[in-house]
Amino acid sequence: ALAWARASAKCLNFNSMLILLPICRNLLSFLRGTCSCCRRTLRKQLDHNLTFHKLVAYALALLTAVHTIAHLFNLERYNHSQQATDGSLPAVLSKMHLQGSNWLNPIHSNETTVEYVAFTTIPGLTGVIITLVLILMVTSSTEFIRRNYFEVFWYTHHLFIIYFAGLVIHGIAGLVRGQTEESMEEVHPHRCARYLTQKEDNCWHDCCKDPEFGSIPAESWKWVLAPVLLYIFERILRIWRARQKVVVTKVVMHPARVLELQMEKRGFRMEVGQYIFVNCPAISLLEWHPFTLTSAPEEDFFSIHIRAAGDWTERLIDIFQQQKPRIEVDGPFGTASEDVFQYEVAMLVGAGIGVTPFASILKSIWYKFQQADQTLKTKKIYFYWLCRDTGAFAWFNDLLASLEQKMAESGRADFLTYRLFLTGWNTSIVNNVALHFDTAVDTVTGLRHKTIFGRPMWNTEFAAVAAAHPRSVVGVFLCGPEALAKSLQKSCHQYSSLDPRKVQFYFNKENF
Repeated sequence: ALAWARASAKCLNFNSMLILLPICRNLLSFLRGTCSCCRRTLRKQLDHNLTFHKLVAYALALLTAVHTIAHLFNLERYNHSQQATDGSLPAVLSKMHLQGSNWLNPIHSNETTVEYVAFTTIPGLTGVIITLVLILMVTSSTEFIRRNYFEVFWYTHHLFIIYFAGLVIHGIAGLVRGQTEESMEEVHPHRCARYLTQKEDNCWHDCCKDPEFGSIPAESWKWVLAPVLLYIFERILRIWRARQKVVVTKVVMHPARVLELQMEKRGFRMEVGQYIFVNCPAISLLEWHPFTLTSAPEEDFFSIHIRAAGDWTERLIDIFQQQKPRIEVDGPFGTASEDVFQYEVAMLVGAGIGVTPFASILKSIWYKFQQADQTLKTKKIYFYWLCRDTGAFAWFNDLLASLEQKMAESGRADFLTYRLFLTGWNTSIVNNVALHFDTAVDTVTGLRHKTIFGRPMWNTEFAAVAAAHPRSVVGVFLCGPEALAKSLQKSCHQYSSLDPRKVQFYFNKENF
């Protein structure tokens, strides 16, 4: 059991070293920038940072269970050896503390219990605290808790400070001991164990010496020191950047309880599809929430769209309807959408408020057309927007209408093909659409492209794109739910040609 405990401890140290790296967002943004000349598949790995973070957390939970159970067996055997009087090797080794400071068994009394060791020793108490903290962090990170009780997830996740402090202290007391290297050379257990249990009075053999035992040195701090220092630097940088003044220049209330904030901040520079973290001290000093930027890099302000989706966002919208509170901004941080202009053909898929990163991309395209940018590599964009209600379409109707007009005037009307899908409707909407079926513009959005009722048939869409661009590299970008991501990823694999010279679909998903 000691071997299981020691092995799982080594693995716990290794995974504890990794757990902080995927959430160092400035580090990831730096790596994304330095990898801009690298292969596309290498850059894509950075988009799986949260998935990797979760896998490491699950590994920590599993290894903690193995480590704890193994040590419970160890303590039971320690206790049994201390109470044994049969002259066996475990019994003899357990009584060595009576001869001085040289001991192997940490239990020195027949009245000592496993529970007493667990709650009165430094390794036992820190182990209990670490385990409880890990249980709280893992359980509060479930999808249900994060979606419905984000504050619970946010505050319990900051118990990681206690976790790392306990991890570093855990092995300091040296409760687990072993034979020293010098003693192993003189009194090797394979050769000398029988002399310890059957020692003669006038024994002259080397094995007659008592083995010397010492504490196994604590190693956890060596594993986690560099990642912890890196994360501390990350947090200092984020705090310094967040303290810089943010000016809210415009507040717009859109239908379906969607708030648009236009802001200015000195030295703020962004790329398409990036996101920021927003804090409102009037609501909470500690809570930071991510929002995708909906403005283009060419604009002299940056903007976000906030949909009411929880206590924090509800309170923020209510406050902004009455006054302009002080807000703090950290970022921007890189995402998969930054690579959209690296593809010849791009398929952009947004679900509900998930359209926000693509608003930034479409605005940037609009500015590139205005400036007659000849470096634009992208030749065709397919934009799919799925919404449950008609009010949501009003968020970016003006943008789509402007793009339609601008591209028609520049003779590139075929550059953007967009399809809007209404996934929730009632009979009154359907009747209204039927009455105005022959009109030039859509009755729901006022755009030239008619709204489609229902969900996209992705097999049909991918087949059409593959047929239209038989030798192109197509980037598929999604900001939406996991179920939709699985469907799109499956279609990407299905419609990518085995011949690398023909059409290839690369799937990219936004992760916060």
